[in-house]
Amino acid sequence: MNMRWSTYFAAADGLRTVGDLWRYGHSRFAAAGLDCSQGYQNPRDEAAVLVARTLTLEPEDLGNCLLARLTASEVEKVLYAFYQREILRRPSAYVLGEAWFAGRRFAVDERVLIPRSLLEPFIEEGFAPWVNPGRIHRILEVGTGSGCMAVALALRFPKAAVDAVDISSDALALASENIRRHGLENRIRLLQSDLFSAVHGQKYDLMVSNPPYVDADAMADLPPEYRHEPHLALAAGEDGLSCLLPLLEQAPSHLEPHGVMVVETGDAELALMDRLPDLPLVWLDHPAGGSGVFVYLGDG
Repeated sequence: MNMRWSTYFAAADGLRTVGDLWRYGHSRFAAAGLDCSQGYQNPRDEAAVLVARTLTLEPEDLGNCLLARLTASEVEKVLYAFYQREILRRPSAYVLGEAWFAGRRFAVDERVLIPRSLLEPFIEEGFAPWVNPGRIHRILEVGTGSGCMAVALALRFPKAAVDAVDISSDALALASENIRRHGLENRIRLLQSDLFSAVHGQKYDLMVSNPPYVDADAMADLPPEYRHEPHLALAAGEDGLSCLLPLLEQAPSHLEPHGVMVVETGDAELALMDRLPDLPLVWLDHPAGGSGVFVYLGDG
């Protein structure tokens, strides 16, 4: 352990209970002004999940064991998780090696983005009313990362086969682990692909993508936490469209006549509308407000 960790650990002397550690982490994280937008949204919940999962509990369990005394080894483990989060600014999901998406837990690390897609509620709703579940036999996810969205799609459309592609072999290795965890090896096929390069000539009933869309100015202003995520999965050139434009250009040839494509654009929405004002896109209202997600319909 290095000197910074030794100093951090020494400053926390006297903490003994679950409640001690939770309060300590909350106050430290709040004072440090951590960015919590990658997962748990506020310092209190960040501290709670780090305490709970480090002790192999769930966050909702903490209220029942605030007075429980911990061993010296347990205290040290929790404090080291705090140290990584506060001093190294590692996101909690990477500290713990896990994140939730669509009600399921997935393995994550610095090879992939932390799951937090605007597409999540639309997947859970089956993309209604735009998608007829009875017509979904083949699904393509472009840019699968951890594989969390491919898993969620396979579960939401249990009669469909899913192809999940990514340009990163490192991301695909982790996606394979998550697919095995959920017992979906026979329904999800992983392919290394630059957009559609590995699925030449194939067509799909449903295509879904959360591509890179962060423009150069936004990349320069990202909080330190985001520097731990793969640059390749975030950065999309000066205007945020370096991936979205070729995706839209190539996608129609892979979409069945009755098919539907759903894509997350995030803050690149306005840039895309300015660049392609006549493209027939339907912008969806997100349950939390705003949009940043569009539907593109096939020609059928």
